[in-house]
Amino acid sequence: MEYINFDKTAGFKKLTEYSKKPAFNFKNNLDAKRVDQCITPMAGGLKYSWAAKSVDSQCIRLLQELSDEQELIAKYKALLNGEVMNTGENRKVLHQLSRGEQGKPVIENGKDIGDFYRKELARFCAFASDVHKGVFIGSTGQPFTTVVQIGIGGSDLGPRALYLALENWAEAEGKKKLNAKFISNVDPDDASAVIASVDLDTSLFILVSKSGTTQETLANELFVKDKLTKAGLETSKHMIAVTSETSPLANNSAYLDSFYIDDYIGGRYSSCSAVGGCVLSLAFGPQVFKDFLAGAAEADKLALNKDALKNAALLDALIGIWERNFLGYPYTAVLPYSQALSRFPAHLQQMDMESNGKCVNRSGEPVKYDTGPVIFGEPGTNGQHSFFQLLHQGTGIIPLQFIGFTESQKNDDVKVDNSSSQTKLAANLAAQIVAFAKGQDSDDRNKEFSGGRPSSLIFGKKLTPAALGSLLAHFENKVMFQGFMWNLNSFDQEGVQLGKILTKKVLSGDYGDSALEAYSKMLGIKKSLPAKIFHKVTDFFKKLRR
Repeated sequence: MEYINFDKTAGFKKLTEYSKKPAFNFKNNLDAKRVDQCITPMAGGLKYSWAAKSVDSQCIRLLQELSDEQELIAKYKALLNGEVMNTGENRKVLHQLSRGEQGKPVIENGKDIGDFYRKELARFCAFASDVHKGVFIGSTGQPFTTVVQIGIGGSDLGPRALYLALENWAEAEGKKKLNAKFISNVDPDDASAVIASVDLDTSLFILVSKSGTTQETLANELFVKDKLTKAGLETSKHMIAVTSETSPLANNSAYLDSFYIDDYIGGRYSSCSAVGGCVLSLAFGPQVFKDFLAGAAEADKLALNKDALKNAALLDALIGIWERNFLGYPYTAVLPYSQALSRFPAHLQQMDMESNGKCVNRSGEPVKYDTGPVIFGEPGTNGQHSFFQLLHQGTGIIPLQFIGFTESQKNDDVKVDNSSSQTKLAANLAAQIVAFAKGQDSDDRNKEFSGGRPSSLIFGKKLTPAALGSLLAHFENKVMFQGFMWNLNSFDQEGVQLGKILTKKVLSGDYGDSALEAYSKMLGIKKSLPAKIFHKVTDFFKKLRR
């Protein structure tokens, strides 16, 4: 198995030549027959429609050849079998293993990693059940009604998006156990607003930090503990930790319990571990979380198929490569026509841009081709009244990924003008796909739509836990395949480190750079104040390690 740069492949040369020919005119070829034929099954009852994409059978064939040449499926199997894929940090990449084994058992230093994940799943599911039974209660003797997750980045974006995605479904199905809230930003207004919205007596907090030293998360923990203490509550009865076994938070009497993750699961890929599992199991019950995992595991299995027309994640990845590298489209909009998925684009933004926003290959050498696209999005129909103007009539073409369902989660609807709101939502989605693809001619240039704007559609009956697991795994695997194609290390994030280092310099008062000091003063930071904060955090770390 070889790891070579994308532009050194025979497939790259073939596709470059092919891209010089007139592009496939899907605008004039999008009809009922193409819509019916261009569908690839997904897990969880979902389907991937690519009829409105600018690819024909010859383009798909060339992309398939390139996939085979770059050995994308073989590399995926190597990842599942525990080969080191995070070359920057010399680590395995095992987030798929947290939802079920698709490869060989992964053994590290005599430890079965899959068994470790299964045991942690059983532990936090049992804890959630005990909370629901009233085995664990707050320090005033009242049962918990709210769970609040304290984390940032992947410890917030994924779990928050998934909670919101299932909240309405759980209420409709009688599965809602606890309300969930999230604190992420170190801006005190974030924590303050959340604390003001909950009853501290009946709130359980989850502190999520793999290292146990995440600055923003620990600052928010201090904020919350201060509020709990002032309310006369015993903080240790209102907090659990999700961390690594070697962190200062592990096996610590300051928490009711600690649940563990390891370095083989990156933050943006951690929603299927205790990072997402604790809050989702507490909010909806362990079985709902297990159903979600089952949908993701089914998607991982389907992603092993070498035939892109039978592998939705691979096909989506390859079409994305065509659009990014051969058609020159630098952006992708993710547009869920489901309010439940309101924060899903934000999660995908981190997952994709933090994974493949790289300018060097997995060996640290510069690449000479475009890599990850800019990801953005909002739910329909809100986006139609916001940025769709540019998508329809702007000077650049932005590929679109729509997501939609035939049924709402609550089935709580009303008919107006002979159609329900859900019908209106679906009508808007169908209309947008065709409007983007076919456009409109007009003598009034202001009302002319050029069309030829490509889109895909992921659709299903209803957004259920299994469908959500499938959806999450689809995009995780799409990003993975694109990283393999571009010969990137999609599993580290050095781009976030420099800012952290300079922040510590500001907080310690040891700027080392006149511009850094000037901006700090401009933002109201005085030398005496950072020193106090720095020593307070340092003292906090020391106490945790005792």
